[in-house]
Amino acid sequence: MALCRTITLQNEREWATAGQWLKERANPGDAGVDTKVREILENVREKGDAALTDYTRQFDCPTFEGALRVSEQDIALGAASVPTEARDCIAQAAGNIRAFHEEQKEKTWLQMRPDGSILGQMVNPVARAGLYVPGGKGGNTPLVSSFLMNAIPAMVAGVPDIAVCTPPRADGTVNPVILAAAHLLDIHEVYRVGGAWSIGAMAYGTESIAPVDVIAGPGNIFVTTAKRMVQGTVGIDMIAGPSEVCVIADGSANIRWLAADLLSQAEHDPLASAICIVFEPMHAAALAKELDEQVKKLPRAEIASKSLKDWSAIVVVPSLNEAIAVANQIAPEHLELSIRTPWDALPYIKNAGAVFLGHHSPEPVGDYFAGPNHVLPTLGTARFSSALSVQTFCKKTSIIATSRNFLRDNRDAIAALARLEGLEAHALSVEAR
Repeated sequence: MALCRTITLQNEREWATAGQWLKERANPGDAGVDTKVREILENVREKGDAALTDYTRQFDCPTFEGALRVSEQDIALGAASVPTEARDCIAQAAGNIRAFHEEQKEKTWLQMRPDGSILGQMVNPVARAGLYVPGGKGGNTPLVSSFLMNAIPAMVAGVPDIAVCTPPRADGTVNPVILAAAHLLDIHEVYRVGGAWSIGAMAYGTESIAPVDVIAGPGNIFVTTAKRMVQGTVGIDMIAGPSEVCVIADGSANIRWLAADLLSQAEHDPLASAICIVFEPMHAAALAKELDEQVKKLPRAEIASKSLKDWSAIVVVPSLNEAIAVANQIAPEHLELSIRTPWDALPYIKNAGAVFLGHHSPEPVGDYFAGPNHVLPTLGTARFSSALSVQTFCKKTSIIATSRNFLRDNRDAIAALARLEGLEAHALSVEAR
């Protein structure tokens, strides 16, 4: 039996029933995790650096000692230890990401009305951002791409202070690849602190870490839960779920490439989801067989296999119209249009975090290098939310300078509206002028 299930639909309306299993991926929260994270946050709020040191010794580095902050000298030395080829790749990716996000910047604007009133909007960056960068397994597989995707939009927004928290390795050092990225971006504030306790430190502040205004960056369930709990004290980027991809493929698609694309998401996490929508049963059968063959060759075969079995599917529909309708219902994090005429289909895509067009736009180019942000809405939230962007690190202030003429002409209407709400002082404030 194939690892990945196959579902056949006569029309897109059937997905509402046939796709119910996918909704079970949404984890509303684990009471046990919530309790532990709440305790961690309270300890950090009360004990500051001492709590950070204790948790770091408990979970990351048993012999941890010394300063939480990585010195500028150590950042430079760590960066220098990274091979030139790797640093060049990081620099190329950073350039692409910066160029894309430069286009997102918004300007302050003012509008002069005929009566002399001036209305407008002022755009300012937050004063301080905190970025969480996972260290990966034991700190040895650092998510440098996430560092770039979070830091560069904040820099383009003009955030003056950026603090980075990342868990140390077992010897207490930070992976030099992370330090190379920090050095490249000219970020000097890097802390050897990970986990939910780092989120508490950035939200509440400690002796060493000043509080921030916005926290961004992915993490495990404890980090994600901590971000959810401190939201309101600070802004956050989003509550992200497991990764996912949906591919729409017609007869022009290469089955081997499709399988590779689906597995590129399945290897992330046992909860990752990889769905391919095709139009012919024979393509579904060929793809299922190819997935079974390719997954065996992966270092993370066990993880990918569980993702394929539990949360993935090959969906057969009658036509491209039904495929697009199903994809819009799924509202995936990543949507690949592996079809002959992807640009013709694009206007009909309404719900997706990012869309990859054509046979030569696999999802990993977006993860690492193309430029658009890879921090994207998951679990169907692309129906109403967007990728992390420059706007994540900005705030907008309305500007109102109404004139004497405006007040004279509109005083009675404003006062009447105030009295409809029973707010007499509001009415009098306008009438007094």
